[in-house]
Amino acid sequence: MDWLNDILRTFFDPHAMLQVLPQMLMVGLKNTLIISVAATLIGLVLGMIVAIMGISTSPWLRIPARIYTDLFRGLPAILTILLIGQGFARLSQSVFGPSPYPLGIIALSLIASAYIGEIFRAGIQSVDKGQLEACRALGMNYAKAMRLVVVPQGVRRMLPALVNQFIAIVKDSSLVYFLGLLSSERELFRVGQDAAILSGNLSPLVVAGVMYLIITVPLTHLVNYFDNRFRTGRRKAAPVSGLKELDEVAADSPLTTGSNT
Repeated sequence: MDWLNDILRTFFDPHAMLQVLPQMLMVGLKNTLIISVAATLIGLVLGMIVAIMGISTSPWLRIPARIYTDLFRGLPAILTILLIGQGFARLSQSVFGPSPYPLGIIALSLIASAYIGEIFRAGIQSVDKGQLEACRALGMNYAKAMRLVVVPQGVRRMLPALVNQFIAIVKDSSLVYFLGLLSSERELFRVGQDAAILSGNLSPLVVAGVMYLIITVPLTHLVNYFDNRFRTGRRKAAPVSGLKELDEVAADSPLTTGSNT
């Protein structure tokens, strides 16, 4: 049974776990949530702009939106983070100081906005075109019809995909450590990694994994609840063709597919 004792000492050392727990909660968890929430909020704003440009009839708006989406969805997340975090480091120092923390948030926001933009686009286009035509018949202009009728209906259908995207951002936040964060700015993975090096075993990283699961597993069940409720409700009414495209957009996100590239 020596192998079992070795596994327990390597992954489940109680002393190492308890030692890193306060820092994991006070520093790692806090920064992971700050990075994730900030990147999501910025991504939502940028994503809506990209979506509106993407469904525009003007090629001057539609083509740049398509290029933006293809660029940030096509590049590996770690490559985008390093290009922005290191490429704009000198400019960032004059604005934010020596910390690369803001650049990490900006990089994640750009990645998230490309996926969120596709979620918004698919959700808006899943609304029956007759809704927009009815609004125009009532004298509403395009912008007012979108804002008051089409977008509110689409948002309900986007919720599962948007929550999935937030889960992806939470896991993607672990890549920001490549930029070399200050000790007070370390997220869950970096806190666990540093503690694992000092303790000589992987128990702190297991604690970091548990923290990620505490965040993501309830959200995953929330996604399933929204998805099942929406599908059940729509089954009683009429099928929505845009649901399949929304699912494909959410599933295409790098971290919902499990690849932190």
